[in-house]
Amino acid sequence: MVALLARLFALRPLLGVAVLGIPVLGLMAIGLASVVLFKLLLFVVLPIVLVVWMVKRVFTPPDDLAPPQPE
Repeated sequence: MVALLARLFALRPLLGVAVLGIPVLGLMAIGLASVVLFKLLLFVVLPIVLVVWMVKRVFTPPDDLAPPQPE
């Protein structure tokens, strides 16, 4: 079986490149895309969300309907 595949790839090098190269390029593209998306989420989206959350937390007035706290 291996000898037949080696002979096939020797006779048709473009087929060998297509069979072996395209899946490897696809895996590389998926890996790079996932790394880029993770870094975008970590270094862009997360800081923006944290800043918005902190600004809302600092500048919202306290709830007037809350029960009074005993002193």
